[in-house]
Amino acid sequence: MLKILKSSATVAAVLAGCVGILLILYAWDLPPFVGSVQTTDNAYVRGSVTLISPQLAGYVAEVAVQDFQEVKAGQLLVRLDDRIFEQKLRQARSTLAGAEAALAASEQERRSNEARVAAAEAEVAGAEAALATAEAEWERIKQLVDRGVSTARDADLARAALEQARAALDQAKASLEVARQDVAATIVGRQSLEAAVQSAEAAVRLAEIDLENTRIHAPQDGRIGEVGARLGQYVTAGTQLMALVPKSVWINANFKETQLAAMKVGQKATITVDALDDAVLTGHVERFSPATGAEFSVLKPDNATGNFTKVTQRLPVRIELDPDQELAARLAPGMSVVVSVDTAG
Repeated sequence: MLKILKSSATVAAVLAGCVGILLILYAWDLPPFVGSVQTTDNAYVRGSVTLISPQLAGYVAEVAVQDFQEVKAGQLLVRLDDRIFEQKLRQARSTLAGAEAALAASEQERRSNEARVAAAEAEVAGAEAALATAEAEWERIKQLVDRGVSTARDADLARAALEQARAALDQAKASLEVARQDVAATIVGRQSLEAAVQSAEAAVRLAEIDLENTRIHAPQDGRIGEVGARLGQYVTAGTQLMALVPKSVWINANFKETQLAAMKVGQKATITVDALDDAVLTGHVERFSPATGAEFSVLKPDNATGNFTKVTQRLPVRIELDPDQELAARLAPGMSVVVSVDTAG
């Protein structure tokens, strides 16, 4: 009888041990209880948080929003003191006006020089006609002198008139060349003046951009985080004034590499949100990270050592939320969630 009791106790103990082992295997999704649903609590809500910063330095003249306020794209957030930038714009516009005036004067000068070229050409034509007349007169006087009809004085006068006509023609041609060179110089100078106008126009545009940048607007719809800008504060380019959190969010779930064998893009996922009393939302696998989280860390692990312990790595998986879920509007970047993906789907 005692042997029977001992045998029964042994069997019961073995059965209890087996049941315990099976429960542990089931709880940890180990063979033979490996299911199709992969779950991780290493998951968080993410969003494209934009840090709002100025592009130039100045004093804060107005803070138009408050902490956690809803804003629309283009809404004024912060205004810097713009008096200096207004004066720089006026200065740039004055420089542009001067450059344009110089260019207009150059155009007028070109037209005047072209008119002088036309006048010089007319003078050359007149000098050529006068030279032809003087040459004809000289030929007549020379023949008369040879025949003894005319005096030497008449010959001297005709020769002098001929030389004078030749000199006048040379002078007219030189004046024409000078006028043409003046036109060429004006054209070359105009290119420089046109470049000066373009440079002044660029300076005006830059001054306008700087003036526009004194008013910092929301780049998109969303909600403002904690506002760090203060009235009268001196800020420089890159100073963080506040953060803008858009409405669109997603889930980054960090699954172990051993959970990814059957996971594919498009598979359905359920998201349990800790902050919403474990409310359940639905989504789907959108894409996988190109590398594990360790590869993106600042200090990457160096496993080329003598003492090595294999550690299961995690790969971030992006989960896109399904549309038309009211509770999704209450999700905020940074919230913890639990993600389950049905790899059988």
